[in-house]
Amino acid sequence: MTEALPSLSPQDALVAVMVAVSVSDENIRTAELVAIERMVNHMPIFASYDIDRIPVVAQTVYALLEEEEGLDALFGLVRDALPEKLFETAYALACDVAAADGKLGEIELRMLEEVRHELEVDRLNAAAIERGARARHMTL
Repeated sequence: MTEALPSLSPQDALVAVMVAVSVSDENIRTAELVAIERMVNHMPIFASYDIDRIPVVAQTVYALLEEEEGLDALFGLVRDALPEKLFETAYALACDVAAADGKLGEIELRMLEEVRHELEVDRLNAAAIERGARARHMTL
């Protein structure tokens, strides 16, 4: 990306993390997109968020992930935009998107590990967040 990287709002950063997890396996599933839309529509953190920003943020994520150091740039943008108190929120949203389709592949698991590492989510807290996501997405 030769142009300047855009700045993100905290809500944009949360959306960017969700989109990055969804596209990490290069197969964006409908269940994941529905999960992102549902969370943006219903979670208090997104109460004042303009849903029309989602495609703009998604395009930014897509463009960054096509670059050689794009993932590092993406995490830099996310860390710059998010207050530290929302790092666990970002990880929880990422886990919910990954679990939404009922399939967690190796690539998605690696992406979640990267999110956890980049946002410095404590391993014990991450395990609790992961367990919660698993419980929310169980099927009969």
